[in-house]
Amino acid sequence: MAPTETTTTASPAPATPAAAAGHHRIGGDRPVHRMGFGAMRLPSAHWDGPAHDPGRGIAVLRRAVELGVNHIDTAAFYFYADIAANDLIRRALHPYPDDLVIATKVGPGRFPDGSWMDPADPAELRAAVHRNLRELGRDHLDLVYLRFLRSDGPGEDRFATLAALREEGLIRHLGVSNATPGQLAEAQQIAPVVAVQNRFSPLSRDHAELVELCAARNIAYVPYFPFGGAGAPDLAALRRVAARHGATPAQVTLAWLLAASPSMLAIPGTSSPDHLAENVAAAELRLSTADLAELDALEGPDA
Repeated sequence: MAPTETTTTASPAPATPAAAAGHHRIGGDRPVHRMGFGAMRLPSAHWDGPAHDPGRGIAVLRRAVELGVNHIDTAAFYFYADIAANDLIRRALHPYPDDLVIATKVGPGRFPDGSWMDPADPAELRAAVHRNLRELGRDHLDLVYLRFLRSDGPGEDRFATLAALREEGLIRHLGVSNATPGQLAEAQQIAPVVAVQNRFSPLSRDHAELVELCAARNIAYVPYFPFGGAGAPDLAALRRVAARHGATPAQVTLAWLLAASPSMLAIPGTSSPDHLAENVAAAELRLSTADLAELDALEGPDA
């Protein structure tokens, strides 16, 4: 993958570690630092537990904002037992800073026992949006993704439901998650799509063409599982580049993502204050053309 220059426009917010990555305007009107935070790991590291300390999750969220993070990704289905990411966000940060963008996802749902429901129909999507509003303590949602599942077909009726909620003022911007290019195009025929949240990492580049398409259209690309879903992979190329910069493989992975596209928004998640600080510090890491070429070679035998 050819290296792409990162955004260098000065952030409109005061200088903070997260601001070093530059910023992107979601929907053209909500500037966020390109180093954000994903809330999935706050209740638990895994869907089946064990539970994380809620107090530590609240502390991590508050510290993230102190470090300049103003883009938090969450979902009502991010929970374990009675610990829910949305509840932690509200307890930690409400009343919210004016510049904070909270993005959430609807589409799948989970029963109280943690098992997954069938893909949501339009009525269930409307209920899910209202649930997020209640849990987060907001009168509108900044960004809502329709998340597709493998069993999903076309999403016209469901995305149209979210578009109607946008017209009602309950949603500001819309996105799609885990979407194919066809599903993105279909959604764009119904309402503006300002963000795509799909898998992308040094070892998972199936959506490289979609990354380029989003950059060309100024659509935010927000990769989930930036480390592949199981922490930074233990690969020689990552270790070599990290050693040259006095960084960690995880920091190099995040820097690689930010270098891949000017509209790339990183949302690494953690329940550890130390890991949070390490992730945010990656906003300042600049990889050379040689570094990027070495990491791009991971598409070959080294991967």
